[in-house]
Amino acid sequence: MSSAAEPPPPPPPESAPSKPAASIASGGSNSSNKGGSEGVAAQAVASAASAGPADAEMEEIFDDASPGKQKEIQEPDPTYEEKMQTDRANRFEYLLKQTELFAHFIQPAAQKTPTSPLKMKPGRPRIKKDEKQNLLSVGDYRHRRTEQEEDEELLTESSKATNVCTRFEDSPSYVKWGKLRDYQVRGLNWLISLYENGINGILADEMGLGKTLQTISLLGYMKHYRNIPGPHMVLVPKSTLHNWMSEFKRWVPTLRSVCLIGDKEQRAAFVRDVLLPGEWDVCVTSYEMLIKEKSVFKKFNWRYLVIDEAHRIKNEKSKLSEIVREFKTTNRLLLTGTPLQNNLHELWSLLNFLLPDVFNSADDFDSWFDTNNCLGDQKLVERLHMVLRPFLLRRIKADVEKSLPPKKEVKIYVGLSKMQREWYTRILMKDIDILNSAEPGPPYTTDMHLVTNSGKMVVLDKLLPKLKEQGSRVLIFSQMTRVLDILEDYCMWRNYEYCRLDGQTPHDERQDSINAYNEPNSTKFVFMLSTRAGGLGINLATADVVILYDSDWNPQVDLQAMDRAHRIGQTKTVRVFRFITDNTVEERIVERAEMKLRLDSIVIQQGRLVDQNLNKIGKDEMLQMIRHGATHVFASKESEITDEDIDGILERGAKKTAEMNEKLSKMGESSLRNFTMDTESSVYNFEGEDYREKQKIAFTEWIEPPKRERKANYAVDAYFREALRVSEPKAPKAPRPPKQPNVQDFQFFPPRLFELLEKEILFYRKTIGYKVPRNPELPNAAQAQKEEQLKIDEAESLNDEELEEKEKLLTQGFTNWNKRDFNQFIKANEKWGRDDIENIAREVEGKTPEEVIEYSAVFWERCNELQDIEKIMAQIERGEARIQRRISIKKALDTKIGRYKAPFHQLRISYGTNKGKNYTEEEDRFLICMLHKLGFDKENVYDELRQCIRNSPQFRFDWFLKSRTAMELQRRCNTLITLIERENMELEEKEKAEKKKRGPKPSTQKRKMDGTPDGRGRKKKLKL
Repeated sequence: MSSAAEPPPPPPPESAPSKPAASIASGGSNSSNKGGSEGVAAQAVASAASAGPADAEMEEIFDDASPGKQKEIQEPDPTYEEKMQTDRANRFEYLLKQTELFAHFIQPAAQKTPTSPLKMKPGRPRIKKDEKQNLLSVGDYRHRRTEQEEDEELLTESSKATNVCTRFEDSPSYVKWGKLRDYQVRGLNWLISLYENGINGILADEMGLGKTLQTISLLGYMKHYRNIPGPHMVLVPKSTLHNWMSEFKRWVPTLRSVCLIGDKEQRAAFVRDVLLPGEWDVCVTSYEMLIKEKSVFKKFNWRYLVIDEAHRIKNEKSKLSEIVREFKTTNRLLLTGTPLQNNLHELWSLLNFLLPDVFNSADDFDSWFDTNNCLGDQKLVERLHMVLRPFLLRRIKADVEKSLPPKKEVKIYVGLSKMQREWYTRILMKDIDILNSAEPGPPYTTDMHLVTNSGKMVVLDKLLPKLKEQGSRVLIFSQMTRVLDILEDYCMWRNYEYCRLDGQTPHDERQDSINAYNEPNSTKFVFMLSTRAGGLGINLATADVVILYDSDWNPQVDLQAMDRAHRIGQTKTVRVFRFITDNTVEERIVERAEMKLRLDSIVIQQGRLVDQNLNKIGKDEMLQMIRHGATHVFASKESEITDEDIDGILERGAKKTAEMNEKLSKMGESSLRNFTMDTESSVYNFEGEDYREKQKIAFTEWIEPPKRERKANYAVDAYFREALRVSEPKAPKAPRPPKQPNVQDFQFFPPRLFELLEKEILFYRKTIGYKVPRNPELPNAAQAQKEEQLKIDEAESLNDEELEEKEKLLTQGFTNWNKRDFNQFIKANEKWGRDDIENIAREVEGKTPEEVIEYSAVFWERCNELQDIEKIMAQIERGEARIQRRISIKKALDTKIGRYKAPFHQLRISYGTNKGKNYTEEEDRFLICMLHKLGFDKENVYDELRQCIRNSPQFRFDWFLKSRTAMELQRRCNTLITLIERENMELEEKEKAEKKKRGPKPSTQKRKMDGTPDGRGRKKKLKL
């Protein structure tokens, strides 16, 4: 370590936290930090305002703590607010010296109206107006200074002469097991400079450059040179928990790290036995555990909060994002291996989390950096660069890690098997029958059919033996766990030792699999991972081959998967084989991903913003991608899989990959922006014929869903079976006479009509000599077949009178009612109830009230004739139950509000033992009264209630209530309504009991001679 003021100090002793060197800035407030168990326990604050609802067991754990510990927990750190104020002043001064653009964001609150619910986190009060004006003047050099101002500046600089920036020139002495690389030392110095200036930042180095090690080194610096051992929190994905713990013990063993994971009982024991005693410096946990134990973590003043894979909080409305914003933290650090997304709102969400006192308005940020103008105005782009420069550090492997062998990617194009071609063709035709009974059923065997039925499996079966012979080890990534199931069967069949990891793998099994694969002389040859679950933070550098069985729409996801092997510690050249099915939609998906990745490298890596519309795929473009290669697929019915050896396949794939890369390198930014899926070598040039002009006609025939034709059907069971195409064994359909009338069950034709139609069909089958097939599903198949055949043999044609009767009956149903009218009628009954015929008539479009009344009468008389009567009645009854529920709730609210003259001030709620900790009684009173005022059964009532809360001066400083969504307000109101109904019920029962106790009125009793009622209705007592 070197300093601008003195030579490097000697390394601190290992046994205890060292005192900071004299050359180190004094902004660390050494007196405010305690080592050991006292240091952690004294940081915990049991603040009822910030703590959310906790489990009863957790509360008992804190209550049962020893008196000494309880005192430490309940006493807040007196230096915490002082440290926050110091960091705040340093931060504003530092930012304004970087660029005066920050004066726009750090202007007085009176001139700005924050529009975002994400206010400043607890523990950071707004800076006073006069103080902020002083800070604004620090970075303003546009006016001539007076002599007094110059003297004050000289005095200020002299007082800060002792604040010397800490800088390492080599790997710190507290880092064991190895040394930091040069760029990692520079990254550590950057992180230290952020801390000394009170700035939170984003370490966005490319995946595999050691963000974990740089973060651990920073926390080690805090302990050994700032005498701040903790408490620190590190939030990581569940798959990387063990890796983080191992890295802490390996690189900085003096940092005492603990890991929170497990079920409810294990977590409770951890809090009681580990967290509260305070014998730790860093707590490592996953996102899920943080959400479950938020009430415990809120009780601490965290020194550093580190979030790995920081894209998890890019949505400020997510549960995790809201919870971490409520924690009290001195410093925050985000780690991400992918470039920032080009969504300005997500960028603001990250900056708001890092510096909520600077970036507190999303609307202001969006207006200041208007995307529409950014693409055309270079000044706005430069303005964004200047704002991001103090917070973000990003390096890529090609620039800093020269010792890492390069990565080589080869795209392997494979053909379709005969079965795949048939399925792909029928899927393009939207023939859903292909999915019914696709699996022939047991016995399920693992044999050569696993390979021959898939073009990719054929190539994989040729590739893996060659890789095993070369001594390579393989990672196979797929998006779908069902594909992993097939690959697992294949590995078992070929006797390849393997490991597997996907989203359903428990934490312990994940780490056991990673350790088994990475251990020296491991016999595991294949590691199968799902792209999303296995592509984050896992170190599998012992493998040197990555196979992407299928590609993701987002190219960054595939890059993360590749970097599981291509990272620091890799000594071999990493080969990536991407399997692509030729002449299918998958080929276009990969091409689009390559285009987007190339555009990112041109635009985002240069710091410029990309038009958000580039990430969107329109309907026409999506159809064009799906149609790609369809002509080629339809033209042939045979398999395209060849017997070419693996060397020839790899050579052909490498050649095609090189051609694609060369084509991309020649395309400039404008070409990439205007890229469409039709390339110069059209995929529609097939067998010497240009299908480009024919595609408009040809593809509309197969890409559109088949037209739904009216079918002559009075047998309702058969009609719905055909319409819905329910999976059934395929059998020859019974013939029907041509030109049958189209009748529907909801049109309520006379039953006699169906008898005549049945007779007509039976006679038609007799004339053509139809024989009834045997249905094996029926219990008495032979008897049923015999009876049905007898009906056909004895059938007679319709006579003239019956034909005339049939034509007459066809006019007696509700022929002007179609399926749309019927559905509207059912939904109206569900919405208004069967008795509210006026509102039902308004809901049915195109029908007069008289027509609806007539149809309703017949419907309720003959509804049992409908095919789905049970489903329809259940739908209507559910709606009527909701109506009754609304009526009872309105009555309960009227009763409750009617007890008070001024309910907004006097109303009281009987919580019992169910009073929550989030909402106050004042907030609940406002919710109930305003809900009653707006009308409970009003549409969008909770959106209006949310707006009333925001407009009410009563809650202008109540961030919690103002930030609730309409859904959250609805849930709270439902809870309060339940309490009110229970209270009303108890009062009614109490009144009934009192009336019963008083008995009947005296006027109904027979008067006795020895007593007369007094004026109050009670008999006078007799004198004895």
